[in-house]
Amino acid sequence: MSGNILAIDQGTTSSRAIIFDGERRIIAVSQREFTQHFPKSGWVEHDAMEILESVIATCRDAITKAGLGPQAIAAIGITNQRETTVVWDRSTGKPIHNAIVWQDRRTAKFCEELKGRGMEAMFIERTGLLLDPYFSGTKIRWLLDNVPGAREKAESGRLAFGTIDSFLVWHLTGGKRHVTDATNASRTLCFNIAENRWDEALLDALGIPLSMMPEVLDCSAEFGTTEPDILGGAIAILGIAGDQQAATIGQACFKPGMFKSTYGTGCFAILNTGEDLVRSKNRMLSTIAYRLDGKTTYALEGSIFIAGAAVQWLRDGLKIISEAKQTGELAARADTGQQLYLVPAFTGLGAPYWDADARGAIFGLTRNSGPAEFARAALEAVCYQTRDLLEAMQGDWKNSGETVLRVDGGMVASDWTLQFLADILDAPVDRPTILETTALGAAWLAGSRAGVWPGQEGFAEGWALERRFEPTMESDHRERLYAGWLDAVSRTLSQRG
Repeated sequence: MSGNILAIDQGTTSSRAIIFDGERRIIAVSQREFTQHFPKSGWVEHDAMEILESVIATCRDAITKAGLGPQAIAAIGITNQRETTVVWDRSTGKPIHNAIVWQDRRTAKFCEELKGRGMEAMFIERTGLLLDPYFSGTKIRWLLDNVPGAREKAESGRLAFGTIDSFLVWHLTGGKRHVTDATNASRTLCFNIAENRWDEALLDALGIPLSMMPEVLDCSAEFGTTEPDILGGAIAILGIAGDQQAATIGQACFKPGMFKSTYGTGCFAILNTGEDLVRSKNRMLSTIAYRLDGKTTYALEGSIFIAGAAVQWLRDGLKIISEAKQTGELAARADTGQQLYLVPAFTGLGAPYWDADARGAIFGLTRNSGPAEFARAALEAVCYQTRDLLEAMQGDWKNSGETVLRVDGGMVASDWTLQFLADILDAPVDRPTILETTALGAAWLAGSRAGVWPGQEGFAEGWALERRFEPTMESDHRERLYAGWLDAVSRTLSQRG
């Protein structure tokens, strides 16, 4: 059997199909953006059928570009934007409403109601998650309460819920498989991560029928086989992981204490804690890093809602750049006599603040502040937020070794950003040779299951460093900058004190 693996990387703003050969080299890529819907302030939606169409189109295109037939693809691995919620009719496969995206904040009031009823402790204990609109559970509840007839259909077993991976597998297999993996399940507010099962007490608290939920499998498992007419032949789907867990796998962070951060639309840092389900005292999330051969590996995770999205705002909102790569060039030219702080709370603040009502602000403006200073502030904000996460995780996980951060995602192409990141963390930052680590992780799950890629140890040995960024900033300067950031955040929080 060939070692070619098709990775479906279904992200927040685009869908990509990447084909890796048996040596883990990329031989074809296809990408397609899809529409972002903003029906109200703080609401974000996607058309799940448009996402499905984009996935199928990019898969077909990548197979054609690679000059391969479907019979030359050993397996498919899927990685996806997590928490984004789809509910569909089992008889038609059609969603009952647009997908509600992970960034969406419409359920903030319901989360506060649950907290007011003293229920957050139960959710934290069983899921490792906080009660926040970010996660899928309250989104499902909103759909059942606000789409006419939805609750009645759900109670009679006619509706299915899934994160994007589950919706894709349903359609790629012709409706034969309603499944997900443990990492995506762990992000729903409905899954007991200690017992690895849907938790009926949580489902009852959210008003969600158990019948809606998909079967939960290991990350590397038999998820189903594509209908032959979709991609030109039947291909086994053998790997699924949510995007941040897939990036952790792609970075070969298999040992406890290894730390990775992905910089895409948001920023997501994951610290492997091994078999230990670490309960955070610093408002980090306890989550499943991966589940293989029935064995669960846990992690601490911190989520920053706005990272690359701040660069998109510079481009599309302020129109001070025309392409993302200009930000590093501008930042390098910024006036060193000015210190702007951008707190990018456009959709609230994630970890460790978890303030759904905070909104973005910029501090330190002068008459001389211009595009260069705004660009620098946007890039620095991502780095400051990463330090917020790292310090919180280190408070929870007493790891005595040196911290080395492995990074990936679109923003890490910027040398300026990674140097500032190393400086503000006072720690080395490693950029790998293969930046497509999310897709690579999904591909490894499928390829290892198919028996055409190496196991964990062999895969980890193949991880290659492109460049290490070492900190060079003076300690006093570092701490002054970070203190300014903490002050700016404190002024932005919706409830100070």
